[in-house]
Amino acid sequence: MKAYHLNKDALTPMSVGVQKEWVLTNGIGGYAGSSVTGAHARKHHGYLIASLHPPVERFVILSKINECLIRSSGKKDFTVEQYLAGDGSTAYREGIEYLNSFTYDGLVHFTTKAPEFTMTKTLAFEHGKNTIAVSYDIQNDGEAATLVLTPLFNYRVHHDASTVDTLKFDTTYEQPEIRLVPQQNKDVTIRLFTDDGTVVPCEEKYTTGMQLQKELDVESDALDDNYTPYQIEFPLDAGCRKKISIVCTIEDAYEKDAFATAAAEMARFDALEKKAGYHDELAETLTIAADHFLAYRQSTGLMTVLAGLPWFTDWGRDTMIALTGLTLSTGRYQDARDILTTFARYVHHGMVPNMFPDEGTDPLYNTADASMWYFYAVGKYLDYTGTPEDYAFVQETIYPKLKEIIAAYEYGTDFSIYMEEDGLIHAGSGLDQVTWMDVRVGDWVATPRHGKPVEINALWYHALCLMEEWATRFGEDGSHYAALAAHAKESFTKEFWNEKDGCLYDVVDGLEGDASLRPNQIYAVSLPHRMLDADKEKKIVDKVYEKLYAKTGLRSLSPDDKEYHPTYEGCLDKRDHAYHQGTSWGFLLGGFLTAYVHVYGTSKEVITQVDAMLDATREQFYHGCIGSIAEIFDGDEPHTSRGCYAQAWSVGEILRAYTEDILPYK
Repeated sequence: MKAYHLNKDALTPMSVGVQKEWVLTNGIGGYAGSSVTGAHARKHHGYLIASLHPPVERFVILSKINECLIRSSGKKDFTVEQYLAGDGSTAYREGIEYLNSFTYDGLVHFTTKAPEFTMTKTLAFEHGKNTIAVSYDIQNDGEAATLVLTPLFNYRVHHDASTVDTLKFDTTYEQPEIRLVPQQNKDVTIRLFTDDGTVVPCEEKYTTGMQLQKELDVESDALDDNYTPYQIEFPLDAGCRKKISIVCTIEDAYEKDAFATAAAEMARFDALEKKAGYHDELAETLTIAADHFLAYRQSTGLMTVLAGLPWFTDWGRDTMIALTGLTLSTGRYQDARDILTTFARYVHHGMVPNMFPDEGTDPLYNTADASMWYFYAVGKYLDYTGTPEDYAFVQETIYPKLKEIIAAYEYGTDFSIYMEEDGLIHAGSGLDQVTWMDVRVGDWVATPRHGKPVEINALWYHALCLMEEWATRFGEDGSHYAALAAHAKESFTKEFWNEKDGCLYDVVDGLEGDASLRPNQIYAVSLPHRMLDADKEKKIVDKVYEKLYAKTGLRSLSPDDKEYHPTYEGCLDKRDHAYHQGTSWGFLLGGFLTAYVHVYGTSKEVITQVDAMLDATREQFYHGCIGSIAEIFDGDEPHTSRGCYAQAWSVGEILRAYTEDILPYK
């Protein structure tokens, strides 16, 4: 993949640099992440955030490693950090002066430069393990010196913060390992290994007052403390080159050579790109970004999808929307099969889980669309694979669950989900939020979409058409599904078309249609099985492009609406008012691009135009989470990235649309 390189001008000033982030993952729910300056800006930042029960129960283990260089002429502190000064003001360590560049190529690399001294620090995960490898490549062209590394340890849930009082460890050093056992969980042993250097006890056992800028931005608690029992000193001869390997883990067995771990990860990324088979910069970048969201789930023994980094786990709706791009566009067909199997096991009352269960807990089923997107994902799986073996897998493992879902929606299931007499699906009532626009705070519902939501019924028709095809293929009578589809199509075209505005109502409830201009109608044009004539489809695409297209996504509400909130910032209450009321969503861009190509064709001029619609996404690779796509963006320029800094359905849908609808025609 392309290496994304940020020079000093892109890293400074600090206020700019801390807004740009990076992430690495280990395939079992653990991750590492920080800002491109090296200064942490979130509680979710750290070098080793381990998953104790994959892919959940995530704890910060190693916050970071600070470096300083000691020469006879003095000390240079390379620590980059924002902190709370004694007088209550915000202050900064001097290390930003020496940070020269940041590079992301699947791994992350920080290059530090001082007079006659260059140091590149590289971070890589040992895949499938809670083990982070930190390697240093140092060129000391000056006098003899000492490099001092100070690991900052922690043990806290990744969305919490620590204080000195909570950081209690039983700590030992037996060459070559530093070992720490958190007093709050003696089943965990933290190990830090180095095959070189002298381990020296620190005089100050704690670093306090690390200030996290992104927490300040959302009006949250923004201070964190860390435990620093030891520092490690490495002598540097004059004019020498030296390599240093540091490994931190909670595993009993692990790779002790950080350079070997980095090489193994790069080889794994090369294999992923080869499997995907693209020779295209955007496709290759997103192939590696897609890997961040695929994780092993211990409770099922199969693969799952993490909806967003750094805080979401596996959600049914997000998984089914993202699955095509994350697994099928990348050639990871077995992973797709595992994921479909996992969710089939948990179908209940004809519903796919909204939030996937952890071991010992019950799933949440408060969603009307996850089950409908499940049909879409199964259909795409067969489109990409299509062998007799794959059809047999679906017939045996998936198809019985699909019949159960159709019956439940037809005759009624939980959360007021049922088919009305007109053949369309009703969903939701009271305080239940069962579509993806699901914000609810206490008794306040931000976007009440009770009734017949437009995308649910577009998906319902698509599911019925697929079921007719599969029933026939599997030797069953598909006429009932065909009749249901025909009835739904007739009613949909009558009830949902808003002649006045030249687009679709967002929700129809009784005789009333909600004319709020929202992006959900795009799926009536983008899905493989559609109900509208070509003229209406084109009008929808044109209206969405005119009012909702926001370069990196689609706005969740038209700027012309009095309820439009263009900026997602501030405390949670302020953000909830904007989340589905103007905020732009990255995943929606995938459906829009597919719909656009569907109505305008694949001429060279159209494909050039559609490809250019992704230029802002390409530019975002340098500004949000490097090499990935965020969950949401502000509705207004400059469309600042917000929410999860890397989101599965954003990456998956852009990759799917690009590789299906654009790349083949370039």
